[in-house]
Amino acid sequence: MTFTGLPPEDVPALMTGAVIPHPSVAGRADAYLPSPCIQNHAANLAFLPDGTLSCVWFGGTMEGMRDISIYMSRLPPGSGRWSEPEKMSDDPEKSEQNPLIFNAPDGKTWLLYTSQTSGNQDGSIVKCRISDDGGKTFGPVQILCDSPGTFVRQQIVVNDRGDWLLPIFRCVGLEGQRWSGDADTAAVLISRDGGASWQMRDIPDSIGAVHMNILPLGGCEMIAFYRNRFAETILSSRSADGGETWSPPEPTELPNNNSSIQATVLDNGGIAMVYNHSNATMSDARRQSLYDEIEGDECGENAAVVADAGRKAVWGVPRAPLSLAISRDGGRTFPHRIDLDTGDGFCLSNNSKDSLNREFSYPSVIEGSDGTLHVAYTYYRRAIKYVRLAPRALP
Repeated sequence: MTFTGLPPEDVPALMTGAVIPHPSVAGRADAYLPSPCIQNHAANLAFLPDGTLSCVWFGGTMEGMRDISIYMSRLPPGSGRWSEPEKMSDDPEKSEQNPLIFNAPDGKTWLLYTSQTSGNQDGSIVKCRISDDGGKTFGPVQILCDSPGTFVRQQIVVNDRGDWLLPIFRCVGLEGQRWSGDADTAAVLISRDGGASWQMRDIPDSIGAVHMNILPLGGCEMIAFYRNRFAETILSSRSADGGETWSPPEPTELPNNNSSIQATVLDNGGIAMVYNHSNATMSDARRQSLYDEIEGDECGENAAVVADAGRKAVWGVPRAPLSLAISRDGGRTFPHRIDLDTGDGFCLSNNSKDSLNREFSYPSVIEGSDGTLHVAYTYYRRAIKYVRLAPRALP
């Protein structure tokens, strides 16, 4: 089953938050989250302690601009409409991106996000706000990691020893150049004291492996999936000691276009992966970098710099289709697949004001207690789209 994207001019009118059954697919319902912003990107879903489904993302005029801030919308249990979003960050000098929500074992709820100047991801730091009332209100902004070039995207995982594992990627600049992603690597921040302090563990041989997505498989066994800067395949690695050490990332059977992916372990033991089923071999579309529409050529400040990374990150491969695949062998193969949205996936521009972008990207996926799968993702960089799939609608 496939679903074709809408004309870009039709999207703003749909951004009401209303969850509407799909007209031709039993067990599916869709919504376009409300937002005051022209551009909306990088959604992450999480259930709050009271069962409310939350979605956080960043919005503004264009990724990297100073008006990019974090927003949060909620879908209470039994509700058919997402709430009007709350602005969760507001640093007028920074582009604040890639938010995530974490429900800590001590009952507190954390909001994490990145903060950078312009397109200089190699100067980014990680900020957080903490809630003592289940995500209803959040405390003041704090610095979680001030090591320049640190970026987050995926959820914190707590292992059997109670350690918190925050997967990160390290944005590394090339000498004399703006950041372009050529030398990025993966790492894990580990906290053994409930988030008070963190230790960094690098993933071996991980140049080009970013957006590390850690999934527990039982006991000390874990698997991680990665976005691939070189637009080849989704990568994976494994840990046998609760996330303390990891094998080098290796290719999987699923393609990747240098865009984000996310997976979750299902209650039945399967793994659901949402991603773009495309890579650089499927298209010759290319752009110079993620931020080539933002003026300025200054390099990131106080960032790690290398002279030459060798290979170059690939940008501009179409971000479509947006696909859901299921593994039933611990993430080794993903033979069961459907497309959630299809179209040309044009992403040679991030311009949302003029409706130039037509990507479906940056998915988030989470399973409800009843087996329902909840997915949120970028729709044309104009809206955050939400898709709800009953078990009978899964591949």
